[in-house]
Amino acid sequence: MQKYIALLRGINVGGKNKISMPELKKIFEEIGYLDVVTYINSGNVIFSSSNEDEDDIRKSCEAAITKQLNLNILIAIISAKDLTSALQNAPTWWDKDTQSKHNAIFIIPPATAPEIIEQVGSAKTEYEQVGYYGQVVFWTAPIQTFSRTRWSKIVGKPAYNSITIRNSNTTKKLLELLG
Repeated sequence: MQKYIALLRGINVGGKNKISMPELKKIFEEIGYLDVVTYINSGNVIFSSSNEDEDDIRKSCEAAITKQLNLNILIAIISAKDLTSALQNAPTWWDKDTQSKHNAIFIIPPATAPEIIEQVGSAKTEYEQVGYYGQVVFWTAPIQTFSRTRWSKIVGKPAYNSITIRNSNTTKKLLELLG
């Protein structure tokens, strides 16, 4: 049995794609996942599975949500092992400066982190820092100059449809909840 996190993209934002966390938990349990826990209202689901194929898990979760709720929601799946490795290998500048935003950007397959970074374009080094490990892109930008960054302008671009973003506090809490 391995632990995983499902990170749902674009739910409960601006009144769109509304999903209650108890309902989401029930859907995951009905699929057959164990130890299901949700965290905050943005679609973070921690669970255990004997299936080790993250693509199969992702497809199963997406299909169940479509069937039960009639919503087409994309999901990033990351194992406890991979999230631990990503955070252990995060750039040294990530989540350090209290005057900056720090996000973990989870890539939804079939996209890859290098492809998404290339689509967004080179970081504007005077305003932002970008690095990645595995399928997690680490991004930091000073709050004061946030709106000048390439990554703050990703909404509406093709790359935006292949990612789901969590701030550093949520990302670290998810790791903690994995136990």
